[in-house]
Amino acid sequence: MIACLERYVHETDTESRQDDDVSSICNTLDLQGSIESGGGSTSFAYKDFGGMYSFEPLAVIRPSCADDVARVVKAASRSSNLTVAARGNGHSINGQAMAHRGLVLDMRSTEVNHFKPLTVNGVYYVDVSGGALWEDVLKRCVLEFRMAPRSWTDYLSLTVGGTLSNAGVSGQAFRYGPQTSNVTELEVVTGKGDVLICSENENPELFFGVLGGLGQFGVITRARVVLQSAPDMVRWIRVVYSEFDEFTRDAELLVTLPAKGESSFDYVEGFVFVNSDDPVNGWPSVSMDPEHGFESDYIPPTAGSVVYCLEVALHYNSEDNLSAVDTVVSGLLGRLGFNRNLKFQVDVSYVDFLLRVKRVEEHAKASGIWDSPHPWLNMFVSKSDIAEFDRAVFNKILKDGIGGPMLVYPALRSKWDNRTSVMVPDEEIFYLVALLRFTCPNPKAPSIEKLVAQNHEIIQYCNKRGFDFKLYLPHYKSQEEWKNHFGNQWTRFVEMKACFDPMAILSPGQNIFSRLPQP
Repeated sequence: MIACLERYVHETDTESRQDDDVSSICNTLDLQGSIESGGGSTSFAYKDFGGMYSFEPLAVIRPSCADDVARVVKAASRSSNLTVAARGNGHSINGQAMAHRGLVLDMRSTEVNHFKPLTVNGVYYVDVSGGALWEDVLKRCVLEFRMAPRSWTDYLSLTVGGTLSNAGVSGQAFRYGPQTSNVTELEVVTGKGDVLICSENENPELFFGVLGGLGQFGVITRARVVLQSAPDMVRWIRVVYSEFDEFTRDAELLVTLPAKGESSFDYVEGFVFVNSDDPVNGWPSVSMDPEHGFESDYIPPTAGSVVYCLEVALHYNSEDNLSAVDTVVSGLLGRLGFNRNLKFQVDVSYVDFLLRVKRVEEHAKASGIWDSPHPWLNMFVSKSDIAEFDRAVFNKILKDGIGGPMLVYPALRSKWDNRTSVMVPDEEIFYLVALLRFTCPNPKAPSIEKLVAQNHEIIQYCNKRGFDFKLYLPHYKSQEEWKNHFGNQWTRFVEMKACFDPMAILSPGQNIFSRLPQP
């Protein structure tokens, strides 16, 4: 079987690959799933949402279970140079889920393997497949037992294993931490091909290493996710600020209220938008109700080139008295210093709120920009540095917008388990900054190369100014940069790699370690 695979690896004439070779691989592996190589059937695996990299794999394997994944990893370990990449829904930006001339595991084929609710010591959980989409987990949990996970991402067409390998962040993180802080058990296939159950008490080093570990130590095939009762409805509100210090003061107030024993909203995010009528970057991007437009006359003349929107949400149930909901909302908003004339509010179902980005996806696909390149940049920036970041980046480098959302909102470090592999700034309050660019084939639009260079300019500015920041969904081209990213955790990261994936078979697209030959 390995000889057959390596014949593929060293083959220069790809047209000479024969169907019986593929059958030979499949038969030798004794997979319950399937394997495909060459042609259109694998073309999806050498591109991703970022659209800036393309690496053709040797083959795409659709495993049916964890044992299939283990067989593939063990087969690769017996070769001299094969690598294995687990691919969820292909939403990486810089080729992180690709394996050039290696094997790509299409984990979506395992999505229905696990879905089991359970109760442990009075706490509700659900076991789900690593290849399941979060949007499907949401729908099933709400429909079948009126419960839901506590922590989310903004976009839910991502796999469970994919977000847990990074962090998984949204506006609930100030209450519950990222998704990596809301799982208690994993089933993982390591780089040695071992199928292990891990948790805080069983194989804890693997458990915490895999969470946020960028796929370097194992493939997540099952996760046990904490649940809570699902509300029926959400009061979804956006309010506008012309001054960044007022915006951050209020955002920080809201995310720190629960720690003081006070009530707050259930969701807190924010974004920056251009102070103009630009339909994508400006005023029209704020209102959620087409019948309630943005009245720009209320923006004071002292406002700068960009202004700010605080986005919050409060959960409630259908049987709740709406006057009571109004009272809670009014009490919280009454503590904030936003522009009273620029408030936008709608009531939507809980599921529709969590799937709000799905509508953006549908619109983007209809307009043709969903499949265009997305040179996104995601960062965590400390509270101490976010004001200067606003002045230098939002108000200067990005003052004309980016053709998509510019998110900025606070998180609390104490809600992030420091035993995981996720790297965040040292301060208790830090900000997620997400520059979610959408490009279009307009010849007057900036080139992809220019947008990537702009991202590098932002990173270089942060480095030059000595900001306390970390890239989220990081992408570096040298191991020295990875060392800087992990800081004093680098030695631990290397030791775990040597323990759980000593030949560096897994996730080659992250470009952290190079494949080592068979000992």
